[in-house]
Amino acid sequence: MSRVASHLIPLAAQSAWNRRATLALTVLAIALSVCLLLGVERLRLAVRAGFAQTVSGADLIVGARGSPLQLVLHSVFHLGDAPPGMSWESAQAIAHHPAVAWSIPVSLGDSHRGYPVLATTSAYFAHFRHGDDQTLRVVRGRTLRDAQTDLFAAVLGAEVAEALGYDVGSQLALSHGEGMPESEQEYGHEHEHEHEHEGADHADKPFTVVGILARTGTPVDRSVHVNLSAMEAIHLDWQGGTHLPGMAIPAEFVSRFDLTPKQVTGIIVGLKSRAAVFVLQRHVNAYRDEALMGVLPGVALAQLWQMAGVGESALMVLSALVVAVGLAGLVAVILAGLNERRRELAILRAIGASPADVFVLLSLEGLGLTLAGVALGFALLTALGLAAGPWIAAHYGLGLNAALPTVSEGLLLAAVVGVGLLASLLPGWRAYRLSLADGLTPRT
Repeated sequence: MSRVASHLIPLAAQSAWNRRATLALTVLAIALSVCLLLGVERLRLAVRAGFAQTVSGADLIVGARGSPLQLVLHSVFHLGDAPPGMSWESAQAIAHHPAVAWSIPVSLGDSHRGYPVLATTSAYFAHFRHGDDQTLRVVRGRTLRDAQTDLFAAVLGAEVAEALGYDVGSQLALSHGEGMPESEQEYGHEHEHEHEHEGADHADKPFTVVGILARTGTPVDRSVHVNLSAMEAIHLDWQGGTHLPGMAIPAEFVSRFDLTPKQVTGIIVGLKSRAAVFVLQRHVNAYRDEALMGVLPGVALAQLWQMAGVGESALMVLSALVVAVGLAGLVAVILAGLNERRRELAILRAIGASPADVFVLLSLEGLGLTLAGVALGFALLTALGLAAGPWIAAHYGLGLNAALPTVSEGLLLAAVVGVGLLASLLPGWRAYRLSLADGLTPRT
């Protein structure tokens, strides 16, 4: 740039200030697009981390041989179709393997007003971990005890208790099979205990709520937890998924029967040493008495992310297009104002600016607006993280708190600034041509 460049930059800044209303809208458009781009990236990483941390303490998940992803999604996240069950004898044999430190049997299939019912044992509350190795915490009441003294007891996840208005001491009945959760509009607090057993398949054997868990941001919040023996008890007069006609066993008589589980969906296993995970996996996969498989949760989730990769890419492309629209608006605003600024550019030429100086200044103006938009966009995302991050973490288990840019986010921001600089070259080149033409063509 020429020796008058130091005077041109303040003049260009004053010119931008005189057009602050229009340029502010342009900066805001860029900021919102950058906020969306970074938000999608953080959401993508937070969802992956949330899934991985739902069973942060599990080393292996064992179930009947089939789809590893189906077993993990159903037994841990309560999603998808139920996989084949494994026998209780096999579950106990795996649990007593020398390498196993603890095991949690889980069985799903029934529901309460659309929320899944998870049948398990007291080991679930002692060993299940989520997030950063956090244990399940009870906010009211207690957890499940042994089946002999706590047969028809239920511990509710936070969302179930809140949505249906239950508290410790409330009674509920289970339904056979899975369903969709009922909306709060249909079952508001004014109806929280009205007809609570109506339409339930197991209404003759009601459960009593003994505890309510703190929010975890995991599928635990949407689950009703009961004893495995209770699941056997309510199905004594059922066979093949159908109630036996003319047969009804009252709740007070179920203790006379053998309530040992026959099948479970799977078991969540923790090892004494993680170095033994492949040894146990080979033992499970080669188990002679039953066709079983041992699944590493991380490997199964990697398959899930591979399947979801197309959707993630589509979201990122959509966000990038929004950023492109914002930058296109920046170029359009600068180009639209060039004809009105020809007198300004002529004055700059009159005080000694060369066409190259004008080109650089207009390019720097676009770059400055891009930088301002990027900074404002990151500030907006940080503000959203501070305001909504704790609530999102509590309800959905997603870590979207305010934080410094990660390496991937830094690369995205650098890409936005680079594209913004390239886009700013077009107004700069247009100003260069106008300035050159006006300098060669005398005006009267």
